[in-house]
Amino acid sequence: MSIQAIKGVKDVLPEDMPAWQHLESTARKLFESYGFSEVRVPIFEYTELFARSIGASTDIVEKEMYTFEDRDGRKITLRPEGTAGVVRAFIEHKMYADSQLVKLFYQGPMFRHERPQKGRYRQFYQIGVEALGGTHPHVDIDILVLLHRLFARLGITGLTLQLNSLGDAECRGAYRDALKAYLKGKLPSLCGDCQRRYETNPLRVLDCKVDADKFGDSPVMLDYLCRGCKDHFTTVEGGLKKLGIPFQVNPRLVRGLDYYTRTTFELVMEHAGAQNTVAAGGRYDGLVQEIGGPAIPGIGFALGVERAVSLMDTAKLKPPRPSLYIAALGAEAVALTMPAVHALRNEGIRVETDYSGASLKSQMKKADKYGAAFTLIVGDQEMQSRTAVLRDMGTKDQVAVSLENIIEELKTRLSER
Repeated sequence: MSIQAIKGVKDVLPEDMPAWQHLESTARKLFESYGFSEVRVPIFEYTELFARSIGASTDIVEKEMYTFEDRDGRKITLRPEGTAGVVRAFIEHKMYADSQLVKLFYQGPMFRHERPQKGRYRQFYQIGVEALGGTHPHVDIDILVLLHRLFARLGITGLTLQLNSLGDAECRGAYRDALKAYLKGKLPSLCGDCQRRYETNPLRVLDCKVDADKFGDSPVMLDYLCRGCKDHFTTVEGGLKKLGIPFQVNPRLVRGLDYYTRTTFELVMEHAGAQNTVAAGGRYDGLVQEIGGPAIPGIGFALGVERAVSLMDTAKLKPPRPSLYIAALGAEAVALTMPAVHALRNEGIRVETDYSGASLKSQMKKADKYGAAFTLIVGDQEMQSRTAVLRDMGTKDQVAVSLENIIEELKTRLSER
């Protein structure tokens, strides 16, 4: 029996890569124009980092993390999301020392042990940004505009930006009490996880995947915001309206991570009557301090690469074709053309060939399969005449080119195409 990929993971094949690379390059250019710099952090961290940052009562920590002991007996976890690792690096390397707003972006694989389904994998890829050091609501607006413009540049439409505020420590206590009072009467009908979270973190109850349809009349955080949080949210709303960024306020949006405060958001698509999150994020003003750093605020978002790619128009995003296929017929022709193959590649020209010296018919089939723009044919007759046949594979026109200066000849003709 052959070895196959582990259930819930996916190979990204060459034909998939143009879309992935387009997404990554588009994101990179846009992020850098907003002053963000790339950071790369390990794909595994000590488990306590995620337990402290994401929240011990979340589905991610309780059910989905890939955790194991290393040879030193320490618990290690494959990262289920990107923010915690980036914030850990921010603290460890004292990136806050100059007191400026630190703007970072990242990309790479994440890991969660959840039920595999369409668009959801156990190893999946995210691209995200984090802005650390700014409390002003205009920083939130920057992040939300950045998210909107990224998907606009990718040509992805039909998405809705949903926005909410989760308040802060000052006002969340009153909401927590109101929510517990509301949930108390429903407790016997709720799942076991909800009954346990009712005591530890009642906000997590609203994020339950089993009983989500039972909380349509629950209290909402927006009704309990303190003056500071209310003003912050009003400024964010006003800024988005002024900049023409469409959004909807969703007062029941809570997200699945414990570290969010104030501005929280999701970018969702409507598909077959269900909402699917393409990107999400929010403000996390207490996270840096929670995992051992100074009291520095932050905000960011992450998008799912697989889901974003599935929404892109990829018809024009095809793997690059070779500019030239060299059909060398026989060992002597192979030896003669080998320097040209490497010289042209050194000039950045994509060249394919077959060192077996196979027949012309066989090699022309390979040239067609590669989708080469031109084919250079060199056999016994061409070596005797010191010329080769250069064939335009689109028009089928053929011209004779000199073998004496074949490299310059090909460079010139390829540049004219």
